[in-house]
Amino acid sequence: MSPILFIVFLPLLAAIVAGFANKTFGATLPKVVTTGSLFIACALSWPIFISYLSGTAEPTVVPVLHWMTSGSFSADWSLRVDSLTAVMLVVVTSVSALVHLYSWGYMSEEPDQPRFFAYLSLFTFAMLMLVTADNLIQMFFGWEGVGLASYLLIGFWFRKPSANAAAIKAFVVNRVGDLGFMLGIFGTFLVFGTVSISEILAAVPNMHGSTIGFLWFRADTITVLCLLLFVGAMGKSAQLGLHTWLPDAMEGPTPVSALIHAATMVTAGVFMVCRMSPMFEASPVALGVVTFVGAATCLFAATVGLVQTDIKRVIAYSTCSQLGYMFFAAGVGAYGAAMFHLFTHAFFKALLFLGAGSVIHAMHHEQDMRYYGGLRKKIPVTFWAMMMGTLAITGVGIPAVFGNHTPMGFAGFHSKDAIIEAAFAAGSYGAFWVGVFVALLTSFYSWRVVFLTFYGKPRWAGSEHIQHAAHDAHGHDDHAHAAHGHDDHAHGHGHAGDDGTAGYHPHESPAVMLVPLVLLSVGAVLAGFVFYGFFIEADTGAAFWKGAIAFNEHLMHEMHNVPTWVKLSATFAMLGGLVTGWYAYVRNPGFPAQCAEQFHVLYKFLLNKWYFDELYNFLFVRPAFAIGRLFWKAGDEGTIDRFGPNGIARLIQFGGVGTAKLQSGYLYTYAFIMLIGLTAALTWVIAG
Repeated sequence: MSPILFIVFLPLLAAIVAGFANKTFGATLPKVVTTGSLFIACALSWPIFISYLSGTAEPTVVPVLHWMTSGSFSADWSLRVDSLTAVMLVVVTSVSALVHLYSWGYMSEEPDQPRFFAYLSLFTFAMLMLVTADNLIQMFFGWEGVGLASYLLIGFWFRKPSANAAAIKAFVVNRVGDLGFMLGIFGTFLVFGTVSISEILAAVPNMHGSTIGFLWFRADTITVLCLLLFVGAMGKSAQLGLHTWLPDAMEGPTPVSALIHAATMVTAGVFMVCRMSPMFEASPVALGVVTFVGAATCLFAATVGLVQTDIKRVIAYSTCSQLGYMFFAAGVGAYGAAMFHLFTHAFFKALLFLGAGSVIHAMHHEQDMRYYGGLRKKIPVTFWAMMMGTLAITGVGIPAVFGNHTPMGFAGFHSKDAIIEAAFAAGSYGAFWVGVFVALLTSFYSWRVVFLTFYGKPRWAGSEHIQHAAHDAHGHDDHAHAAHGHDDHAHGHGHAGDDGTAGYHPHESPAVMLVPLVLLSVGAVLAGFVFYGFFIEADTGAAFWKGAIAFNEHLMHEMHNVPTWVKLSATFAMLGGLVTGWYAYVRNPGFPAQCAEQFHVLYKFLLNKWYFDELYNFLFVRPAFAIGRLFWKAGDEGTIDRFGPNGIARLIQFGGVGTAKLQSGYLYTYAFIMLIGLTAALTWVIAG
């Protein structure tokens, strides 16, 4: 039996066991089953990945069952395994396994752990279904599966109104994108007569010059289909316009944030564009749109991340920005670089989220960085893990311009610099300069998190805000007890005593939370350097991808020949952000407040996230409510109820009550009524 079957279906089986076991067998059995299944899946995934790295494996399709047939439409359930799938398998299973393990400690006081672990494994299964899809219908099954599971996980603490609202928002916004994805699938089947991905991509060259009618005009067929598919990617990967759900998704438990935002749901759009890359390559217009949207998202999210005070929201906007990098890399034709950044990003972003969770855990689930400071000696393992993640995301490294033939640095240095160089080599200078500027912003807000959290004077010692948060079940709590209305004193981290006057002493997280941080730190340090050649080098990259993506060997070769200043641009941007962050939050801590006051209009604009939520509320939410009220008041109550239940129906009811009283059952009553009727009839005849 093929290992891919175990990799995909073990998480599903574990989710079923954990879900049905619920609390009957306690929390241990569901945790062991779900976590064990993910580690087994991870152990089976890495050999598949390594076999493609070594060049010994060939793309295969493993049939599962005959699924659907209707007329000329047919879709079998098969698992496609190639180098692109292999990359996603190790990303999804590795991060998910470590998130499962981490959750043993983070969710230890949660009374409903079986449900949480069942949701995690269900989410992982849906993502594995998506990345192994051999046809668009199967991909859509996984696509909607991760959407459903994300709704369940974001709203896990369903007694918390803000969590419910965030879950609904994520679900609704993704439905908008999914409408475009569905139309793209419908149109693709209409044009190609199949939903098989391999058959579609093989037939793309035959569609050159063809047009299709859409929205009352005719346009290039491939362009229309690619743009519709990309709308789905925009929703799932939180690109500008359909991004508003992602920051609010922080209402879910921190392990959920790490899983959704590092390795699974948000990367689905990038994966889909890369999977369908031969189709996108046939439409320069579609590639231009992908480049523009990716670059715009990259810039937007980075600017908003500058002013966030919630540690998880900073990392969430960072995710949005890094996804923008991936998309504009795909837009300029550097699909290998896009997948390379997806690969490295999974490690350092999961590390940053889980590191932030460790900080939040130590700080009694306080998420506001303004109440941190001086924590590096209190939680040293978490500090060094966060440092590794920050060095990776900011792109610390030595470019190949100082006599060294191979660049050396942390994971993000290799993948992000490759994207920036590829944009320049492809002649997309706008995307290039956006990438360099965002590298500066990324460095600034990432080091801002480190300096505010781990350096400076402690702003938590004796803080009334921290003591209040520790006892306020409805405050900034990111713990299950916030949802269930309990105190958080069970963790015993030495917070304020019953009288609220005792000192506050953060403690390091338990080993079960620190082990995933250490392992992810290894990935954040080595993933870029070790796998650089396989993803984007012209020769080795072509041998590794083997047609799984539209690998542009010429572009990958040319990106190494860009001018020296281009290769150094991202490094100088990183240093600029580091120095600025150090000055603003270590050397002169009053500087940010001065800037916010002097540039208050810009600061407010960024603090309100470019007013997207307010704009959508004005354009869509309020009109939707107004239309709803119109149908409710004027339509339902004013028309239907007025002439229905409150009109004719009520008249008949009253008439029935009146006539029922005449049915007394006495003979003299009926005789009297007959007499009255006869008298009335005679009167009418005589009068006439």
